[in-house]
Parts: sequence; structure tokens; C-alpha cells
Amino acid sequence: MLSAGAALAQAPELPDNVPVPELNQSQSAQEAAPADVPIPAPRPADAPEPDQPATDKMDQQKSDQHQQARPQPPAVAPTPTEKPAEAEPPAAAPKPPEMPAQAPEKKIPPDPRSAAVPQEKMPDEELACRRRLKSMGVDFEERKAEHDAAVGCSIPYPIALKTLGKSLDINPESELNCQMAEAAARFAADIVQPAAKAELGAELKSVGQASAFVCRHRNGGGKLSEHAFGNALDIASFTLSDGRRIDIRPAPPEKEAKFLNGIRKAACGPFKTVLGPGSDADHSLHLHLDLAPRRNGGTFCQ
Repeated sequence: MLSAGAALAQAPELPDNVPVPELNQSQSAQEAAPADVPIPAPRPADAPEPDQPATDKMDQQKSDQHQQARPQPPAVAPTPTEKPAEAEPPAAAPKPPEMPAQAPEKKIPPDPRSAAVPQEKMPDEELACRRRLKSMGVDFEERKAEHDAAVGCSIPYPIALKTLGKSLDINPESELNCQMAEAAARFAADIVQPAAKAELGAELKSVGQASAFVCRHRNGGGKLSEHAFGNALDIASFTLSDGRRIDIRPAPPEKEAKFLNGIRKAACGPFKTVLGPGSDADHSLHLHLDLAPRRNGGTFCQ
């Protein structure tokens, strides 16, 4: 074996200054930094610059991370969407017109004639009426009393007219109270018969009636009709001895119109109500005659 001195004698001489090897550019920032400071790995796209100090690199990375964390504005600002037009509020529904306060319905007092019922013995005025009819040659028959308590219709002593005098008929027969029957017979004999001879050159042969006793209210409602008491007669036509028939209508021929207008005017007085064509639609085809009781004996003629 060689001695220690010989080994030292054979060792090569070392240079006084040994150059420090440069760091490999491919080394990571983790190897170049001090061991006690953790360095986050750089982003792949951003390699560290060779001459940048490690501390600056750390600050730069922190700044990059902070900027990444902050929301970045878009490159092109989006155009704000147009604010939708506010829908107009629906128009308020128009208020319905206020209805006028209705007046309380006026109660119609009951007609006192509705309570009339026959007595055991016929009153003197009824007997006298029948005697007058017989003296005029009127043919009639007695009928049973008419009474409807629910509606109010009543004729305590009705009669059925078969004729209005000698050779003067009424068709069909008519159920009336005696006072109305007498008034109808006198109207036919004293007013219609002379007018027929004067205006039409013929005698009155028959009267055509459209309505006599009918248990009902007036056409307009409310009060009871005079027909409900056998106190009204509707005449629709007149038949003459030569066979002519004169109908009640709005526009008859001139001669007939003169005849009808004459008897219509003459009826106002003997009868308390006279209605016919032109007064209303309900009386356009007949002549309504009645003995309705009115104040001071007044009349209503149209």
C-alpha cells in the first residue's frame, strides 16, 4: 500500500477559483427559490423571465391570480335590452247608470162591486129594469149569479140578452147586468137605427158583439175591467136589412165612416166610456161601451 504522503503527492492540483455553474433554464421556480418560501407553479402560457427575481415573480403571480379572481368586463359591452313598455292599466268599466228609485207600488183598493152577492129577494131597481126591457120588446133570460172571490168578478143578477128589441137581434147572446142591457137596447133603438136609415138607406137588422161578461182585468193590468161586472159591451159590426155588414175598423169607406163616427159621438153620454179605432191598438176593431161609475157622472170618450 502507498503511504499517505505518496497519495497526497499524486493528487491533482485544484484551481484557486471554481466557476459557479449556471442554473438550468428549465429548472422550475420551486428549485430556484429558497426552501422556506413556497412558490406557486407558473401558468403554462406565462413562463418566468430569466432575469426576473424570485420575489418579483411571486408578486406578479399573486397579481395575476387576483386579476383572474376579479370579474373582467366583456370586450364589447352588451347593448341593454329595451325596457318593455309598461302596459296601460285597463280602462275602468263604465259604471252602470243609476236606476231611479222606484216608487212604491200603489195598491189599488178593492172594487166594492166585487163583494156584491144576490139577496134572497131581488131588489126593486132590478125588477124595474126588467119591466122596462119587456116594454121595449127585448127578449132576455135570467142567469145565475156570477161571483169569483179570487179575482173579484161579480154580477149578482145577470141576464142574457137574446134581442135588443122587436126585429133587432144581437149575436151571439150577451150576458150583462140589467142596467147595461137596457143601455145597449136603447142605444140600438134610439141612436143606431135612425143613423142607419139616414146615412146608409137601410134599417138595422142585427148587432154583432165581440165581448160581454168576461172575468178579467183591464188590458193594461191593474183594475178590474168593466166586463168583469157585466157592465160593458164590445160591438164589432152592424148588419143592415139589405144584407150589408158594417164592420168597425180604422179606415172604412166614406159612407160607412160617416155612419160610424156619428153613432160613436152620440154614444158618449148614455155610456160613460166609449173607445174605438184610433184610441189604442186594443180597440181598433170594435166599439167599447160601458157604464163605469165616474165622479160627477163624467165620461171618457176617445
